[in-house]
Amino acid sequence: MLTTVIGAFPKPAFLKITDWFNAAGGTDTANPTKFYEDEIKCMGSEADDIFFRASKQVILDQEECGIDIITDGEVRRENYIHYHCRHLDGVDFDTLTEKIARTGNYKCWLPTITNKIKAKEEFLASEWKLSQSLTSQPVKVTIPGPMTITDTIANTHYTSDEEMGNDIAIAINVEIRRLVEAGCKYIQVDEPLFARKPNNALEFGIKNLEKCFEGITQDNVDKATHICCGYPDKLDAINYPKAPLDSYKKIAKALDDSIIDSVSIEDAHRHNDLSLLKDYKKTKVIFGLIKIANSKIESEEEIESRINEALKFISKEQLIAAPDCGLGHLTTELAISKLKVMASAVKKFN
Repeated sequence: MLTTVIGAFPKPAFLKITDWFNAAGGTDTANPTKFYEDEIKCMGSEADDIFFRASKQVILDQEECGIDIITDGEVRRENYIHYHCRHLDGVDFDTLTEKIARTGNYKCWLPTITNKIKAKEEFLASEWKLSQSLTSQPVKVTIPGPMTITDTIANTHYTSDEEMGNDIAIAINVEIRRLVEAGCKYIQVDEPLFARKPNNALEFGIKNLEKCFEGITQDNVDKATHICCGYPDKLDAINYPKAPLDSYKKIAKALDDSIIDSVSIEDAHRHNDLSLLKDYKKTKVIFGLIKIANSKIESEEEIESRINEALKFISKEQLIAAPDCGLGHLTTELAISKLKVMASAVKKFN
């Protein structure tokens, strides 16, 4: 059984980037993109070196924990969505529009789509090459999905979310093809909106997700999607909005019938009826075993117990152990402690 992380890792203290985890208001900040450009300018000519050192540190941290498939911690990103949008034609970051997002749970000022979305110059492949040069472990690249971008951006150009998502998917596909050409073997498109809007996911979201990976036929490239069901605005929050409990079940069969190889779901912060795993006949499941916004460190026994429950419905070969979502809410020390426990628990199944 392999282990992985989902995307974000706590940023090193020397990296002064305001992200969703340290902004005023936490992940519910009203200004998710406001400070990024000025902070990059403040780094000046040292920016590339700072990002390199940050990537190196979080990669070493994950290696120390015994994680099999790692990420660069998304250290360059102010958040996992809008960093990618900065590399798309048609998105205006100078024109911010107030919008209510996440099915009414989140109001903020967002960059605005003012023209047709297109890919610009490559960026993720270069970042991946740099990160992969620092480790012998495979480095996974994460990308926000079309439905999730659509929900977390303002729009004055498109007449429907489906049309907008189609063009975003085409642009993402350009970047994914560049990643595969560079040698990247693990690519994850994040679609938390699938859990919040499962009917839209079934109507057009999964179709646009597949379009992101169009033309990627290599057997050694893992095409993954991550679907979280609720993210608190701060560490140890108790009551926060979550997607409907039956959402994962609603979309499981359609995802299993798609070209997606691996589906990431949360289970630690809210347990699922694990019989839904039976719907994944061929698809691997990246299974959330660590709470990403709770300071309590899980025990190996807790993790082992939940894995054993999952194995009643899915084979060991199909299961990949992971945190629920990105680890940005945690301190570095807490993230490392949780990952070490998870990796140690998984060893007993190998």
